[in-house]
Amino acid sequence: MKTQEQLEQIKQQNLYRSRKVVEGSSCVHPVVNGQESLAFCSNDYLGFSDHPEVCKAFIDAVKEYGVGTGSAHLVLGHTKAHYILEERLADFCQTERALLFSTGYMANLGVISALTGKNDLIVEDKLNHASLIDGAQLSNAKLVRYSHLDIDQLNSRLAIAEANNTMIATDGVFSMDGDMAPLQLIIDSAKQSGAMVMVDDAHGLGVIGQQGRGIIEEQRVNPSDVDLLIGTLGKGFGTAGAFVAGSEEMIEYLIQKARTYIYTTAMPAAVAMATLKSVDLIESEPWRREHLQKLIARFRRGAEQLDLTLVDSHTPIQPIIIGDAAATVKLSNLLAEQGVVVTAIRPPTVPKGTARLRVTFSASHSEQDVDTLLSALQIAISEAGIC
Repeated sequence: MKTQEQLEQIKQQNLYRSRKVVEGSSCVHPVVNGQESLAFCSNDYLGFSDHPEVCKAFIDAVKEYGVGTGSAHLVLGHTKAHYILEERLADFCQTERALLFSTGYMANLGVISALTGKNDLIVEDKLNHASLIDGAQLSNAKLVRYSHLDIDQLNSRLAIAEANNTMIATDGVFSMDGDMAPLQLIIDSAKQSGAMVMVDDAHGLGVIGQQGRGIIEEQRVNPSDVDLLIGTLGKGFGTAGAFVAGSEEMIEYLIQKARTYIYTTAMPAAVAMATLKSVDLIESEPWRREHLQKLIARFRRGAEQLDLTLVDSHTPIQPIIIGDAAATVKLSNLLAEQGVVVTAIRPPTVPKGTARLRVTFSASHSEQDVDTLLSALQIAISEAGIC
């Protein structure tokens, strides 16, 4: 493998990625590469990652449990903190049980590969997160994909299915577009074909729905109609890790069969205790979601006045479609020069020709922050010569 040649090719295609060095606890006002910044690229949608009560719960738990568990859940790593959090998450999601994983990526890999295999079929939206696609490939099942949100094409894929078992897997809120899956229609298709339904609601839980219960609540879907609900804790919950929620039987099966659960060290108990506090705040502080909606509406009005191309999204994920990768990188750099950080998203993360600035909002942002972003965008667009 000629890695140097491939690296040069990536650079020439304006697809090279670099890490930033971040200081400080705030995801909204961090110090990035030594510069005080205003950031619009965090998944900390509700502002819990540095919330005083969440931090205190973590620190108190470190004193009781230490900073690491020392072993896997099935050895000696499943503490009372993990047990309580799983019970709490199951109640929050209105399911029988929940099971913690170290990351959302590992949850999707473990769940899909445990429940499907050779001679099975997995049908996925083309814009699903990479972890759902990788999980299907790892499982050795046949993977077929349908055009984004295209239920007719989903049904046609299911109609020709010849498999022992069929799974439909979809994002709830799509991570790069911010739009939502038509969940009830997917469930109807699954019932007609006998397929199971798996929903990765990483970007919806805590953030949408009257009580923050995600796409299932937002679209008024019966929770029992979703066989597997995946949630990540590093986004709306502001901590780290992930979980899957489902029936008693399903969770017990995953404990026995999901390799990414069995063969990895359990998350620190302190993270579990911090997450418990986050769940309490999600339920007791609905103003955070209300504030987010005000910020999103303000941004969309301003972006339309600047003739920016937006996606039909009413979630904190607000992509500005630029198209050309080089132009997108240039805009991101021009914003950074003004102290405003917005990530340039390019292929292969998104389809070719759809490079974008991915703006994400947090309840920790103010209306003035939104106005600062819009002003910076206007200046950057003018300097870049992009109409």
